[in-house]
Amino acid sequence: MLWSYILKLVILLPLVCGLMVGCVWLWRRLESRMPGKATTRLVQVRETMMISPGLRLAVLDFEGKRLLVSVGRGGVTLVDKVGS
Repeated sequence: MLWSYILKLVILLPLVCGLMVGCVWLWRRLESRMPGKATTRLVQVRETMMISPGLRLAVLDFEGKRLLVSVGRGGVTLVDKVGS
């Protein structure tokens, strides 16, 4: 009696865990295709560059303007702005 329970547990537990992981993977893959989601974003990150271990430069496009921002532990700082 105990051996049949352990055998069922050894077989069914990995099966149920695999099904759960598969469902989460499928949900994340199909989530972007669901209707009602905005396809265009207002802000687009064009390029990033690591300057030092705690500092990164990023080029962003926002409403026809190109922004150069510095991103660090202290926050985000606008470095330069190009565009109308």
